[in-house]
Amino acid sequence: MAEETVTGSTDLSLKRPREEEENGASATAATGEAMETENDNGTPGISSVIPGWFSEISPMWPGEAHSLKVEKILFQGKSDYQDVMVFQSATYGKVLVLDGVIQLTERDECAYQEMITHLPLSSIPNPKKVLVIGGGDGGVLREVGRHSSVEQIDICEIDKMVVDVSKQFFPEVAIGYEDPRVTLHIGDGVSQCWHWKFEFDLNTLSLHSSGPAQELFEKPFFQSVANALRPGGVVCTQAESIWLHMHIIEDIVANCRQIFKGSVNYAWTTVPTYPRYFTINLRIIVSSVPFFPLYSAVVMLHFKQHPDMLLVSHSLAVA
Repeated sequence: MAEETVTGSTDLSLKRPREEEENGASATAATGEAMETENDNGTPGISSVIPGWFSEISPMWPGEAHSLKVEKILFQGKSDYQDVMVFQSATYGKVLVLDGVIQLTERDECAYQEMITHLPLSSIPNPKKVLVIGGGDGGVLREVGRHSSVEQIDICEIDKMVVDVSKQFFPEVAIGYEDPRVTLHIGDGVSQCWHWKFEFDLNTLSLHSSGPAQELFEKPFFQSVANALRPGGVVCTQAESIWLHMHIIEDIVANCRQIFKGSVNYAWTTVPTYPRYFTINLRIIVSSVPFFPLYSAVVMLHFKQHPDMLLVSHSLAVA
């Protein structure tokens, strides 16, 4: 079983602050009466909240929304950092939602977890120490654990409720916590990075709520990550969509090029419940490789041709 420690944390949450404050957008699980909104002409229009449906609306993807039919709400709670909800959907299995933003579903979580893990781990020889910042559901841990060369896995998750809820409702995802190589640190991962010096072969930044928090993807954040990464190591993080968030990508790439002495590459995968990409049928297993349901020559070609993950090769940290 994984060891667990509690570290001093700040109020800095590893997720983007909700944009409702900017324009009133929201994401709601609709189990009651529909709410009326107004259309562009100022007259009552169709509501974004439909009884029995969960709808996610965000300025991160303006003019779009994603809705899932709710069969049953399994859990609702409020931690020190965010609202946490789990519901059973009609088409995607159980769904984890933080502050109104879909984090994962049983149907498509493998696409995110595999991409953010196996791409960087396969890009360096014989990785031994891995640091995961965020990713409290445990899915990245599960995938890292498939690599026999890895000897040590540390995860920093600020919100213990996310860990506990994932273990209760998503045991197939949270199984990563059962790996004896895993040590869980409850606290602010950014601050924790400064306690490690050139120690890890891979830093995975699984900060995938509604998009990377702007303050977490500026120079001070990457400098803390670089501090924990050994020369020759790799950083992999969510980096948003080329279709909707080019300005965010440009900022992240520019900061990484200044902080890290190495290559900066952008890779793209498909997660249907992250409203940014086209959809593939994840019910069809396309792989003959055990444990990797999305791995195939066709999929790997797709990754190469459609360069959402940012992969940074680290030669030397810049103070």
